[in-house]
Amino acid sequence: MLWACLAMRILSNPLSNVFQKLLTAAGTGPLFVIGMVHGMLAILCLPLLAFCPTLPASFWLIMLGSALLTVAGNVLIVAALQRADLSVLGPINSYKAIVSLLPGMLLLGEFPPYGSLTGIALIVAGSWFLGDGDSETRGWWQVLRQRGVQLRFAALVLSALEAVVMKRAMQMGTATSTFAAWSIFGFIVAAVAVAVVHPRAEIARQMRLMRRKTGSCLALMLTTGLMQACTIVLFYAFDVGAALALFQLSTIVSVLLGWQVFRERNAGRRLLGACVMVVGAVMIIVMGK
Repeated sequence: MLWACLAMRILSNPLSNVFQKLLTAAGTGPLFVIGMVHGMLAILCLPLLAFCPTLPASFWLIMLGSALLTVAGNVLIVAALQRADLSVLGPINSYKAIVSLLPGMLLLGEFPPYGSLTGIALIVAGSWFLGDGDSETRGWWQVLRQRGVQLRFAALVLSALEAVVMKRAMQMGTATSTFAAWSIFGFIVAAVAVAVVHPRAEIARQMRLMRRKTGSCLALMLTTGLMQACTIVLFYAFDVGAALALFQLSTIVSVLLGWQVFRERNAGRRLLGACVMVVGAVMIIVMGK
């Protein structure tokens, strides 16, 4: 059951990125994309609240903080997908396993062994293959200078923190209550942000855009909901650092989808880099046992 859930998580994450990129290519703003997804999931989750046990106020407060990190991080991810290749942004997500180590130690008491340094080194080494290849240093430096890549690094810091905060809330609640709170609070945060940032005319225009892309919106809601549900289930079974490292297997799928769907170049080189980074992520888990 856990391995099937892991497989769905690995596939749903890059597929979600594909639909995010397709929607932004059609002119939909990042904040509207995130708000739409959480809004649709919130409608589906409202009946689930009737089956949730009574939970302490601290659970809802922590989940509100998680929702703030979720919306901010996902907006940055969608904005990054507007500006950079999926086959580059996917492998960069491997750094989340590294970023998550420090807050995991401070907040959850999950201390990685020294052997994890081998995996970290491989993740960093694999990053060099994301450049153009004409010049190793210049190519990777050009990648780092891309605005989309910088936004993705900022997003992975927020999402790594979100993972730790959410697992803290899960210690007080159930998988159902956590997923429902994530969906509903995420919609509230996104809706407030949209109302504050955008004028009514822009909101109306964005709503018309999303209605014309109903199929992509539904597909994004399905893949995002599946991804988050599997994430919550797996967080009950693994430490945060180990779970996030396992999720990095989706980087290979991201490179392949970037090549097939968006015809992104340097697919072979980036696939090699992604494989090295995946080995590094797996090493973090193996050395941690």
